[in-house]
Amino acid sequence: FDSYPRTLEKDSSLLAARNCDVLFAPNIFEVYPGGLKAESTVHVPDITKHHCGASREKHFDGVATIVTKLFNMVQPDQAIFGEKDFQQLMVIRKLTNDLCFPIEIVGVPTCREPSGLALSSRNGYLNEEEHLRASKLFAVLQQTKKALESNEDIVVARQQAISSLTENGFKLDYLNIASVDTLLPAKDADKEIVILAAVFLGATRLIDNIRVSLTD
Repeated sequence: FDSYPRTLEKDSSLLAARNCDVLFAPNIFEVYPGGLKAESTVHVPDITKHHCGASREKHFDGVATIVTKLFNMVQPDQAIFGEKDFQQLMVIRKLTNDLCFPIEIVGVPTCREPSGLALSSRNGYLNEEEHLRASKLFAVLQQTKKALESNEDIVVARQQAISSLTENGFKLDYLNIASVDTLLPAKDADKEIVILAAVFLGATRLIDNIRVSLTD
């Protein structure tokens, strides 16, 4: 948490250029008046068990809690989240539905560099060589999508993708092929699939995903 990039000044400038009317940027004491350890938490079951949830214990409890606080403080009609963190988007949609928040959750496509690398504040931690190599992550996801569209076996396609990532110098956290609706491992009968990946380049953790629509 302490090492997460904070770019408030840059973000403020970008919003000002877009004629933003209001920026709500509370400090930690406004959001957690009793301290982090004294706070009640929100847990979203099932969908948080796999992928990022498998390797980052209680990560999504923190996400669900802070988003619930934000929704209660702001009371928005609509909230927009990027599809780059697809599991997080699905967790927030389930949270919103389960807790009856009258909020429309909108997912927006991932913004990318010309190389295909997903934009992220974490990219600033990559050195020049790592930055060039990082674009291979999305290239592997694209290759895996094409393999699935060509009727490649899901298990085989996943293993090929893992091998490609390793060969390109990534340290694997996970690469999973899942059903879009449940985020459980995809089955042959599934037509809407998402390929999810989390990898390390040096000390920097990168995530990305790609959707696949299969036809008979």
